Amino acid sequence: MPAPYHRNALRHLARGALAVSALLASAAGQAAEELHLYNWGDYINPQVLSRFTEQTGIKVSLDTYGSNEEMLAKLQAGASGYDIVFPSVHMQDSMAALGLLEKTSIDRSPAFANIDPSFLRAKSDPKGEYCMPYAWGTVGIFYNKTKVSKPIESWADFFAEAKAGKKVIMLDDMRETLGVGLIVNGKSVDSTDLADIKQAESWLLERKPLVSAFTYESVPMVQSGDVAAAHYFVGAMMYVKQDPEHLAYVIPKEGATLYQEDMCVLKSAPNKANAKRFMEFFLQPEIAALNTEQQMNGTPNKEALKLLPAELRDNPEVNPGPEVMAKLQIFHDLGKDLKKYDRAWTRVRTAN
Repeated sequence: MPAPYHRNALRHLARGALAVSALLASAAGQAAEELHLYNWGDYINPQVLSRFTEQTGIKVSLDTYGSNEEMLAKLQAGASGYDIVFPSVHMQDSMAALGLLEKTSIDRSPAFANIDPSFLRAKSDPKGEYCMPYAWGTVGIFYNKTKVSKPIESWADFFAEAKAGKKVIMLDDMRETLGVGLIVNGKSVDSTDLADIKQAESWLLERKPLVSAFTYESVPMVQSGDVAAAHYFVGAMMYVKQDPEHLAYVIPKEGATLYQEDMCVLKSAPNKANAKRFMEFFLQPEIAALNTEQQMNGTPNKEALKLLPAELRDNPEVNPGPEVMAKLQIFHDLGKDLKKYDRAWTRVRTAN
């Protein structure tokens, strides 16, 4: 074999080997495609994640948290590897101020038109350039109908059951639980007036002996009847749907808080492109509806709302009418004034 031909053959073989290596590297890269979510417990339908993986080949992992504060504390303590988090609106503003969020420009995606503009509530992100409205709902009272003397309609009814010797539970959540004290006294849950916060604190301290526990883990206790009623999220409707004969959820007559979770990509996210793909995937009405139908909460996706079964779309506890909506309040980022709540909550939690 002439030497020049031998060299050309070697070059072709080398090119072939490189091409095969590139293909193998590409396949390995595709196999290693990942997305890491950090979400509220039980706040995403597993079918949504499996469908995303089926469509994209991207493997999804999910860790959960019980409060905005828990999520932020873990991130600030150095937790890494998460791509997407789901903060409430006020926590999104706090995280934006801390420089933790990535600009995704999700608002430029054509399907972003499905999002009702009234849900662009974050002061730090009025156009939706960073985060996408994901879910909303109320925080009311979840109770066992067989363990109460009459249907619960108000916070007065809730504590009447406690005075009658029944066990009741409130959330171990500073803003939510102090928020109840503010609402029943006709104040804003975002008040920075020290007198208002002290009034809510005193109201809670008076009733603390009636509260069996402050916890997020109340669902199984209400289901079993060990606890008559609990301060809880509208997601409890998932369990009401399974056992309507024994369980109920109600928005108290005095009013309640309205929460909204948004889908945000962390600045430290290792898989930003995959995170953006997931946001765009969730903008599809059928996907947002799939999540909402299982979660039994509200959706900011206008087109998804149309796909929901009437018994969910028209359920007054999940999608309340204008009169009740007027009594709902949403938390805002309070900046340095949050310390007033911290001190009040510490006194409530440590009081004997």
